[in-house]
Amino acid sequence: MPQDPVPPDNDPSTPSLVEGRDPSRHQIVIVGAGAGGLELATRLGDRYGRRGRAQVTLIDRSRSHVWKPLLHEVAAGSMDLHHHEVDLLAQAHWHGFRFRYGEMIGLDRTGKMLLIAPTHDEDGQLITPLRSIGYDTLVIAVGARSNDFGTPGVREHAFTLDTAAQAARFNRRLVNACIRAHAQPGTVRPEQLHVVIIGGGATGVELAAELQRTTPAVVSYGLDRINPGKDIHLTVLEAADRLLPVLPDRVSRSAEELLRSRGVEVVTGARVAAVESGGVRLTDGRFLGSELVVWAAGVKAPEVLATLDGLKTNPINQLLVEPTLQVVGDPDVFALGDCASCHWPETGGTVPPRAQAAHQQAAHLVRQIKRRIAGQPLTAFRYRDFGSLVSLGAYSTVGSLMGGLVGGSLVVQGLFARLMYLSLYKKHELALHGPIKTTLDTLARMIVHRTEPRVKLH
Repeated sequence: MPQDPVPPDNDPSTPSLVEGRDPSRHQIVIVGAGAGGLELATRLGDRYGRRGRAQVTLIDRSRSHVWKPLLHEVAAGSMDLHHHEVDLLAQAHWHGFRFRYGEMIGLDRTGKMLLIAPTHDEDGQLITPLRSIGYDTLVIAVGARSNDFGTPGVREHAFTLDTAAQAARFNRRLVNACIRAHAQPGTVRPEQLHVVIIGGGATGVELAAELQRTTPAVVSYGLDRINPGKDIHLTVLEAADRLLPVLPDRVSRSAEELLRSRGVEVVTGARVAAVESGGVRLTDGRFLGSELVVWAAGVKAPEVLATLDGLKTNPINQLLVEPTLQVVGDPDVFALGDCASCHWPETGGTVPPRAQAAHQQAAHLVRQIKRRIAGQPLTAFRYRDFGSLVSLGAYSTVGSLMGGLVGGSLVVQGLFARLMYLSLYKKHELALHGPIKTTLDTLARMIVHRTEPRVKLH
């Protein structure tokens, strides 16, 4: 691609590298390497990039991908991150697309150019400069982040699990807390190994169940001055009157009963006033002392989406899209996944922010981009709800299956539900790697799992 001259050092707002549009090939740019974005880039790269029929570019602020529903296992230390992450440069090489490292910070819709922020390493050294990249078709798939609703102290004192780096950081702090408690001269204080999880949705419930299983294993590695049953406490706070409020009541009751039977304290109807350095303060005046606080309540799309050259967003920064997944007001820009507000006619609401929705939308856009390149009219996206499943540890899952999968609705739990939960991840891997590599990777993980420790002490 042609490069513009490097601007003077005193004009940092001007991109030092411009990757313009190649008129000989349709330029498809995908921003965001989450579940939907990476699946879309892989399939388009295989179909068009390898054959030179279009140029496919994927942009992300991380250099690797991890399926987001696995992050609670990374945080608990029960999953080795390196066995499941996908190197984006390698994926691009093998599947016929380009990967560009960086974060979208601006958009020129008239000139069809994206502005990409410079990147730096951990020592502050520049990796990539401020750049702009041209497109013919732009797909925004940047996902969503935790929504703290402006609650004081969340950003300063609570962990979120939006990225693999955040999940790994929480795990390190958890292990350090256990080592610190073991090494100190006095007894373990009540708040010292208390983990408070704010949010009783899928993320909060899954994290609580996984931590209940893994923390005794951490202590068993020689930290014999800690009594896991007495010294380690887990609390889940939920503002609604039950856990998993968006799922059927029976599923909610099953999850709560299982957590309580494992010693997890569940507090419903609990509204958080502030997160402080030593714990969580509720609106009714109660204070829960805690060394580690995880915020898992609510999501919103990144703030940058509300600044993209007039594109319309809703109050949580999601881009408003037409039934075709084109953003309102610009037929050259599409959005998918958690960052898109897509109408769901069957319910009158919007498509929920789930991995299965991103997977379906990515598959839909593969067909729509084919029609777009051929100059054919686009068709509307139709979401098919196959239900929701919540993992409650290595051998237990609860949830509801519905829609075309069972011809109605069905509450499931136990081993069958667990197998269904695992199959969702296998579908994602199949979309990225195909059947042969997915099968070999699965067998390799099974072998390694039998020989490695039960938890990772990062």
